[in-house]
Amino acid sequence: MEFDMETVAASVGVSVPVLRFLLCFVATIPVGFLWRLVPGRLAKHVYSAFSGALLSYLSFGFSSNLHFFVPMLLGYAAMVLYRPKCGIITFFLAFGYLIGCHVYYMSGDAWKEGGIDATGALMVLTLKVISCAINYNDGLLNEEELREVQKKYRLIELPSLIEYFGYCLCCGSHFVGPVYEMKDYLDWTERKGIWAHSDKGPSPYGATFRALIQAAFCMALYLYLLLYYPLSRFTEPIYQEWGFWRKLTYQYMSSFTARWKYYFIWSISEATIIISGLGFSGWTESSPPKPKWDRAKNVDILGVELAKSSVALPLVWNIQVSTWLRHYVYERLITKGKKPGFFQLLATQTVSAVWHGLYPGYIIFFVQSALIIAGSRVIYRWEQAIPRNMALVKKALVFMNFAYTLLVLNYSAIGFLVLSLHESLALFRSVYYIGTILPIALILLGYIIPAKPARSKARKEHSIFSRLDELETIMNQYLWPKLSGVNIQYLYLSLDGLCVFLGFK
Repeated sequence: MEFDMETVAASVGVSVPVLRFLLCFVATIPVGFLWRLVPGRLAKHVYSAFSGALLSYLSFGFSSNLHFFVPMLLGYAAMVLYRPKCGIITFFLAFGYLIGCHVYYMSGDAWKEGGIDATGALMVLTLKVISCAINYNDGLLNEEELREVQKKYRLIELPSLIEYFGYCLCCGSHFVGPVYEMKDYLDWTERKGIWAHSDKGPSPYGATFRALIQAAFCMALYLYLLLYYPLSRFTEPIYQEWGFWRKLTYQYMSSFTARWKYYFIWSISEATIIISGLGFSGWTESSPPKPKWDRAKNVDILGVELAKSSVALPLVWNIQVSTWLRHYVYERLITKGKKPGFFQLLATQTVSAVWHGLYPGYIIFFVQSALIIAGSRVIYRWEQAIPRNMALVKKALVFMNFAYTLLVLNYSAIGFLVLSLHESLALFRSVYYIGTILPIALILLGYIIPAKPARSKARKEHSIFSRLDELETIMNQYLWPKLSGVNIQYLYLSLDGLCVFLGFK
């Protein structure tokens, strides 16, 4: 059997560990389908936990499940022993253990050389464990203190241990994601919420087939492009002989090529979650309504490749992890009553970098992405400040933001691919740090040339008269009737509210 694995691995150009992982990863699709046939809630939780643990064992060996159980048990213990702070405790304990595994295994070097280990799966599991603990923590808070997302996903009662294990290891989805919420997992298993209206639910087969076709196309394109744009070319003497534009073009194509590998992986995981039924996210408003499967979607390929702004990239790339970072890092760092700023963005990107690993290339990519997004926002504000009668200028700025995003994204992604500090800086230097200088220059120009939203005179007059009409309605309905009763206290309250309405307070 081992000889056969080596033969097959050699024929497809991968190592035996990678081939073993790929076989188990593709096996998550039938495993997800069989989940639908398991009767009863308890049996479904047991099946989810057992199938995930078995696939992990076959992929990475016995030690992988030991690594998974550490953050799982730490998170559950925090929820049981100290609920008021279980979220922040789990965050630091789970992330601390993940960082320790990153340092010990240095998985990035193994991945570059064709190896693989359980660290990637542990990354996804870490996010699940943390979100579950934070949502259980939110269950203690008053609804008035919570955002809508917190209200939607908070957990009032502690999940049982088997529910928790089933959530963490469900159908092998912890391999590469997508990340989803405990509340959704429980509703899906117990046929509640959007899963309650039908015993069988909408048919997943069409969406699953589409995801598989997409996966096949992505893998085929990746293997084709890899022949022409290998990362090894960066260390060859011929790269140093090229001029600026050819180096920049090769960097772009190398980043472009690498993304199709991720598109393939996420398409397979999307197929797994869809066919299990968990990927269902509701119905469209069309007539007749059609099922949506957005919960399983982790990437919008055209959205990434044709992004008009860097700000849009977190919404279309690694979507579920980006959503997790927004809900559990970015929004929770915003001081109540204040607007988010560069600090929240930088902190979120730093957490994302540490989550990926401690390689300098990761740190450079994610910290620099905060600069990239800030620069893109400057261009967008300029575009919004242009009056409508200057359509050509607005279109030019839209194109400028698109070209800027295209350039700096693929430039920055080089660090994500080569990982080492020396190689990253050498490649950035070979194109004169253009992708670093450009966003910094835009941010500085944003202070020199501040953008003020363009509002026409007619729009202002319409706004004024509209507010006067609203004011007259308020006075007729609430103020004048009370004056007839000479209610001085109410008059004061009304005048105070009037001042707030007009913007004096």
